[in-house]
Amino acid sequence: MKNSLLTLATALLVSASLPAWSHQALYDPSYYYVDYGFWTGLTHPVLGLDHLLAMLSVGALSAQIGGRSIWLIPLNFLSVMLLGSMLGLLGFALPPLEFGIALSVFILGSLIAADPDTKKSIAWLAVSVFAIFHGYAHGAEMPRILEPIMYVFGFLCGTAGIHIAGIIAARLFQRWQRGYVNLRNTGGVIAVMG
Repeated sequence: MKNSLLTLATALLVSASLPAWSHQALYDPSYYYVDYGFWTGLTHPVLGLDHLLAMLSVGALSAQIGGRSIWLIPLNFLSVMLLGSMLGLLGFALPPLEFGIALSVFILGSLIAADPDTKKSIAWLAVSVFAIFHGYAHGAEMPRILEPIMYVFGFLCGTAGIHIAGIIAARLFQRWQRGYVNLRNTGGVIAVMG
């Protein structure tokens, strides 16, 4: 019965996908050169389902690995994401951006679902590579933002907050009797959504 409900919930979530609105400033001319700073940066990773799932996955993955990784993996993501945002600001070309972000959701979700030994060997590399894509998406908007410093501070705060939410969620899962299995199943659902 529980597996049937999980399958149904997964199918509903996947079929109810909506377009990501986190990059509205890139596509809507009315957003160009408006005075959006901290708030735009803060909401950017929250409003796009692709960003949100990737950031939650980073937090959950770091909690699964445990030890110092609980804070080092999210800190690594934030640092590399900041570098990626500078690449976006400077206009460096990246492979297809949206594909890289979608792939990050798939890979990070798969790592949550994977065997624990696999996580440790791949997590750092995956987090670093995909942080560049997420940062680039943020940085590409900066030329259109009149308060770029506040925008950067906003998206760093928003991302850190989502990482913390992912850590807390993973820790709550781990307290349940079958929480470890359910967390791995949730990683599979995230991967499918990616």
